[in-house]
Amino acid sequence: MSIKINGRDLTVDQVIRVCRGYEKVELTEDARKAVKKARDYIEAKLENGDIIYGLTTGFGKFANVLISKEETAALQKNLIISHTCAMGDPLPTHVVRAAMLLRCNALSRGNSGIRLQTLDTLIEMLNKGVHPIVPEKGSLGSSGDLAPLSHIVLTMMGEGKAEYKGKVMDSAEAMKLAGIEVIELAAKEGLALNNGTQVMTAIGVNVLYDAMNLLKVADIAAAMTMEALNGITKAYDSKVHDLRGQQGQKVAAQNILNILKGSRNVGPVNPDKVQDPYSLRCVPQVHGASRDAVEYAYKMVSAEINAVTDNPLIFPDEDEVISGGNFHGQPMALTFDFLKIAISELGNISERRAERLINPHLSEGLPPFLTKHGGVCSGFMIAQYAAASMVSENKIYDHPASVDSIPSSGNQEDHVSMGTTAARTAAMVLDNTQKVIGIELASAAQAIWLRGDYEEKLAPATKAAYDYIRTLSDPIDDDVIMHDELVKFDEMIKDNSLVEAVEKAVGKLM
Repeated sequence: MSIKINGRDLTVDQVIRVCRGYEKVELTEDARKAVKKARDYIEAKLENGDIIYGLTTGFGKFANVLISKEETAALQKNLIISHTCAMGDPLPTHVVRAAMLLRCNALSRGNSGIRLQTLDTLIEMLNKGVHPIVPEKGSLGSSGDLAPLSHIVLTMMGEGKAEYKGKVMDSAEAMKLAGIEVIELAAKEGLALNNGTQVMTAIGVNVLYDAMNLLKVADIAAAMTMEALNGITKAYDSKVHDLRGQQGQKVAAQNILNILKGSRNVGPVNPDKVQDPYSLRCVPQVHGASRDAVEYAYKMVSAEINAVTDNPLIFPDEDEVISGGNFHGQPMALTFDFLKIAISELGNISERRAERLINPHLSEGLPPFLTKHGGVCSGFMIAQYAAASMVSENKIYDHPASVDSIPSSGNQEDHVSMGTTAARTAAMVLDNTQKVIGIELASAAQAIWLRGDYEEKLAPATKAAYDYIRTLSDPIDDDVIMHDELVKFDEMIKDNSLVEAVEKAVGKLM
């Protein structure tokens, strides 16, 4: 069964199912009618000789240059050819698929003036797995993602490179093997295809989805560290968090209490200490603030994946063609800057919790650096170095891209969003933070093993996490190649298998 798109009600989950799960896509009948109606309107305007930006004029600073009817097809082809200026490594396939889907969804609204057959070609590429090679760098985030989106259109035209069935080849060959006819762009179509925020949103929606899962992982990691350090749960009491009224904080506190329910390693009081350090006691406040930021990002991204962001926009019923600025990526730029800071903070506090497990001055009786053979063995000493390196690196990526702007197109486009840079750096922060929390999980599992009887006293949820970890990574007695072990934790976070193991045992986490 395919996902039907109409430009109005696509969800984050559906985007992930298409871009990662390869679910098929089709237009609704109403969307097909809307697209045809807008195209008929464009054809009529072209026949009348009306002056419309991007249809009968040049682009950007060339907006005042009039284009004859006979030159409109060449105008669109040249737009794509000249705009394929993206550089760097190719975007991951799932991001390219997300961008293709989001472009199809925006075009299906019927405000762009594209031909139905051209839109059908892009949908067919998505369904048959023809994935254009799209370099990751080169977008200012307005006018939209011109350069990277142009690389997608290039494959539609049988130019450039594409990946098909795991192999990179000339686009013409990929289209032929998939049985898809290449297109010749008609008036308005190049601009309809390459002008929009779909690349930044495609990167960002994937970061967002993984961040939503990472919130659960972070709570599991914090709970396991609480188990290893005999944490005090009274600070998680709902009465404390109700007084503040911050929703994310309340959810985080309750989620961790649920994860720790049944543990005999933690308790509301501890006769050996009055209160825990901030990295344990303030988990609800920190994780909760990140939850609220992710919730905000979800709201913003959910709107953007159903947005029409090219220019000019076609309103056939009102007999209007309006040049506006929906291509400006500022809403996503601010959102992804906020999102990456929220993710980064999950890593910052996780590294501090890992330090408390590893540092003999803070670990409440655990063997120094989590090894039985200190001196001859270094244990987890340098694992903390790695975590510290990545949280420090995140602080560089956390610099907000959205406060930067540089004029382009002869100063006609004199304020840009840098939204795609915000999304790309958010992806880097996400990757680092997943690895940092993986180091905390490895450290907490090692600490629980070193405590001996603690394993039997774990809560059902943390026991499920610990048992799953032990199916992939054994306790470390003598020193081992730590990279190989830590990669296992990174992978169980990225594929969400750790969360799935816990939820299978105790039900859905919050």
